[in-house]
Amino acid sequence: MNEPMTAKNKRQINIVLNQPAEKEKEKEESQLFQEKKLTEIEGHLPLVKIEKELNKLVGMDDFKYFVKEIYAWLYINKCRQEIGLKTEKQALHMMFKGNPGTGKTTVARLLGVLFHDMNVLSKGHLIEAERADLVGEYIGHTAQKTRDLIKKASGGILFIDEAYSLGRGGEKDFGKEAVDTLVKAMEDQQHSFILILAGYSQEMDRFLKLNPGLPSRFPLIMQFPDYTVDELMEIGMRMVEEREYIMTKECSWKLKQHLQKVILEHGKSSFSNGRYVRNIVEKAIRRQSVRLLKELRHDKKTLMTLLSDDLLLD
Repeated sequence: MNEPMTAKNKRQINIVLNQPAEKEKEKEESQLFQEKKLTEIEGHLPLVKIEKELNKLVGMDDFKYFVKEIYAWLYINKCRQEIGLKTEKQALHMMFKGNPGTGKTTVARLLGVLFHDMNVLSKGHLIEAERADLVGEYIGHTAQKTRDLIKKASGGILFIDEAYSLGRGGEKDFGKEAVDTLVKAMEDQQHSFILILAGYSQEMDRFLKLNPGLPSRFPLIMQFPDYTVDELMEIGMRMVEEREYIMTKECSWKLKQHLQKVILEHGKSSFSNGRYVRNIVEKAIRRQSVRLLKELRHDKKTLMTLLSDDLLLD
């Protein structure tokens, strides 16, 4: 009886004695793993930084990969340069195609931060412009306005929304002069600033035919798809939460039904996506404020809650 128990006890003692050594080994391995992970992260801080911001955006899976692809290309090119291998300085001018409210301006701003962190751009700021900012009133005025805008964007990104409007008006329109000035700057100053043209897909395709040199100067073209109903709902719920409000189930159901109806009846070409949802949320908050003026209860839950009646939907 005693021998088996003694053997069992010995095995138990051996296990107990080995535990500190095993735990110490596990601790060392974990520490080495964390140090390795930290080293990798520190080596790619610009990528980690922009991915953190991109993860806050709804959808955009293709663009998130697109950003990683650009980062990887720039980083590996730098590694090749450091050991004396051949590298090519590819122009980073881009074209964003998509409907309004699909996140094009937000993404352009994030890219400015990324390129600044990677020392591709000296400032990384974003200059937003439209036709009126480039096109002048008489011959020669347009070229000067465009050059001034390019100068402001030096070291950063020049983002021109609804760029196709520069091609509307025929041969005598000054918009063509703005395009010619941009094309020349893209060639002469291709590494001092980045030009991003944005607009509806079909209109941008027609715009590219305006100048023979345009298509080859935009090696990076990104399509921004419309959000699905579920993605729009997620955008709306995030906006509500960020503003420290909550929607009742009836309220959120009403919003979802409305979004489905709008997309079905009006089509995606005239739908402003995330911007449309933001306007609905902000209008609902204003209507809730008016409603609460008439009520005596101003407790926390009441102040935070958006009811179905607060949604005024056309």
